[in-house]
Amino acid sequence: MLETWSLRVLVEVAERGSFSAAADALTMTQPAVSRQIAALEHKVGVALFRRVPRGVAPTAAGAIAIDEARAILGRLAGMESRLGAFAELRTGHVRVSAFPSANTEFVPEAIRRFSDLYPGVDVSLVVAGWRQIRSGDVDVALVTNWDRVDDDGVDLVPLLEEEHRVALPAAHRLAGRTTVPLRDLRGETWIEGSHPDCLGPLEGLEKALGGPPRIGFTCDDWTGKQALVAAGMGVTIISTLAASAVRPDIALRPAAPALPRRRVLAAVAPRDVRTPAARAMLTVLTTLAAGYR
Repeated sequence: MLETWSLRVLVEVAERGSFSAAADALTMTQPAVSRQIAALEHKVGVALFRRVPRGVAPTAAGAIAIDEARAILGRLAGMESRLGAFAELRTGHVRVSAFPSANTEFVPEAIRRFSDLYPGVDVSLVVAGWRQIRSGDVDVALVTNWDRVDDDGVDLVPLLEEEHRVALPAAHRLAGRTTVPLRDLRGETWIEGSHPDCLGPLEGLEKALGGPPRIGFTCDDWTGKQALVAAGMGVTIISTLAASAVRPDIALRPAAPALPRRRVLAAVAPRDVRTPAARAMLTVLTTLAAGYR
């Protein structure tokens, strides 16, 4: 197989018209250039240059070899340029997945910050999960410690810890309380959601209520779940991660005893195969999470 450096020497000799001029341009000795060309001619089995009064000129075969060498070197330079653009985050694509409450404010803000820093990199918010990290269909997936993530081929990076609040209709009898005793909600209708924006570890809630919650509605849609609470159809639990997106006709109150906290993590590919764009998005997420309240 021909070596890239040999092709570079070939082109340089053709452009300079002599071995000595090519040697000066390449910071080589004239004998070293001669040896490179001789080795290349031996490998391809044909003479590439002929002697002329003031140097060398390509043979017919040499002219073809020089054209091909220029094309190959040009393609290699183009590849280096394009890959360099990915490495320097001047271009590329990063795909993020997250659960609904994280998508209310936290993830959109992370995407905005990332896009401000790296305007040439496309960002997609996709419906997927941490398992797609392994297949390469997702670059960063937000998960919680309620998820059972198999860490084989997936790294988990802690981002933040959030609390949970009881969500009540604004006109609810307990909405004016600073803290809501869960035992006072024993007879309420509860609204369940999709994982992980659900009632969470029900064992703790059941113990505080004195029995299992009476679930009257299950709604996977974030807007629909809030609408049911606001309409007085029931109560639910909402994480503080989504507190800023809660409707004004819903009251969020701490519970007594306190509801379990939840850790939010970023699932990413292992460091040695993580793309530059994924590394940059992870940095944005961890920076944003550090200032999260």
